[in-house]
This record gives sequence, structure tokens and C-alpha cells, in this order.
Amino acid sequence: MITKIFALPVVEQITPTLSRRTLDDLDLLVVDHPQVKAAFAYQGAHLLCWKPQGEEEVLWLSGNTPFKEGVAIRGGVPICWPWFGPAKEQGLPAHGFARNLPWALQAHNEDESSVVLTFELQSSDASRQHWPHDFTLFARFKLAATCEMELEAHGEFETTSALHTYFNVGDIADVKVSGLGDRFIDKVNDAKEDVLTDGVQTFPDRVDRVYLNAEGCSLIHDAKLNRAIEVTHHHNANVVAWNPGPALSVSMADMPDDGYKTFVCVESVNATVAQKASEEKPSRLAQTIRVVKR
Repeated sequence: MITKIFALPVVEQITPTLSRRTLDDLDLLVVDHPQVKAAFAYQGAHLLCWKPQGEEEVLWLSGNTPFKEGVAIRGGVPICWPWFGPAKEQGLPAHGFARNLPWALQAHNEDESSVVLTFELQSSDASRQHWPHDFTLFARFKLAATCEMELEAHGEFETTSALHTYFNVGDIADVKVSGLGDRFIDKVNDAKEDVLTDGVQTFPDRVDRVYLNAEGCSLIHDAKLNRAIEVTHHHNANVVAWNPGPALSVSMADMPDDGYKTFVCVESVNATVAQKASEEKPSRLAQTIRVVKR
């Protein structure tokens, strides 16, 4: 899928590094910089891939995901906002609407080592169909040897949210994640609370855990790709570890049947505690990713 995106014809060359391209229904922003390659969908300000120079692809993107207007993309970094998980009201989209609406590229800057992008989403008739509040939401990305992402929400409201990052791994059976926390809500086991006693999360089957005493930095240990990925969380109450396992993976139309084998989600989340935004003080959520050589 990544190769396919970079092979798409250029619709508009914005700068020597940035170009607009189209895949099915969606406009994409492709970043082709000597130090980093990346791509976004304008829908959702959705980071699809990030590959620093000399590294394997860091993010996972489903080869089955549709690129259709209003349909969530499976993989990369979905922005879940203004709610995380199922909506409280029937008929509203899971994980909010921010990932399903088109954003505007408000600013871009590049130098010899990095590319900085700012996307903006404002309240509209489309957003008010789902949520009554006025808002301005910014998504900022600094792409370099590290990947820095930040959400900033302006308005008067409370939200839950997530940067729902899908990480590319060699084989989920050989993946361990540390630095998540200890107490967690086990969504696979009737949302019961439990404790991770040894500090290491493995993925023998479906895993969906909301960690309550979230640590500031999680580490994905990938034996097959012989690397670790450091995930630093900011302005979050929780960290979520998720992999659908074989049975759920087969049931998901936008994922290959064996898709679960090559990704793990380690997410920066505000789920159990809502964030309050005001005009004087916006709410924030951020994540920084770095590849660590073994």
C-alpha cells in the first residue's frame, strides 16, 4: 500500500517536498524528503505512513482499507475525537467524527532535517450532525528521525480522545510491549479490572486493554524486525494496547484475514477521564515515536 501511494501521479506539487495526490475518493499529501518519507489523507488529517531514512516502515496500513469519503481508514494514526470508543447515542460513528471529515492544511514548513505540518478542522454543518459544539481542532506533525504529533482543541466542551497508532511489526507472536502501566480494564473480559504483574504485555490472542496508571513511555520490542519502537505519551490519562487476534481479524472487511500478525496498536488515550477545553485553555493530546536500534 505504501509503494502504491508513492507511485500515484502528482496532482499538485506544493513544494519540492510536498505533493498532493489522489487515491480513489480521497486527496493525499505525500512527503518525500531526504530524511523522511510520509503520507497523509486530508480526511482525518490521517497519517498513513512514516518512514525515517534507513528504517523499515514504522506504521502499519491495511491493504484492504477503502479510501472512500466518510469511511474510516484502517491503519496509520486515526485521530479519535471528540469521543473514544462507541458513541453514547445510537447511530453516531465509533471513535468520533474527526477521522471521517476533510481537514485543511493550514501551514507547512521544511528544512534539511524535518517537515512540519499543521492541519485544521472547524465545526461545520457536517460536525453538528454528530455533536452540537463549536470548535477548532489543530493536528500538528513534525516528521524527522522522530515523529511528533499533537492535537489541540479550542472551544467549551469535554471530550475523550485517542491517537490510535498502528505500528508495523514482524510477527505479533514475537512482540512484547513494556511501559504501559499496571492496572488495566480488560475489554475482552467483560471490562473487568486486572493487573499486569510482570510489566510486559504479550499478544497470544485478542488483546484490548485500557491501562489506568499509564506510564509516560511505552516500548515495543520487535524480535523479528530486530528493533524497538519508543512511544512517548503526553497529556493522556490512559494508554491502550490492542490487537484483534485471528478471529476478529477475519471478521473485519477492511483488514486481511492474517492482518493481525503484522501490527500492534499502542495508543495515547483519554478514555476514563474526560478532558475539558475552554477558550482560555485548549485541551491537548500528543505522542512522539522513535525507532530504537536493538
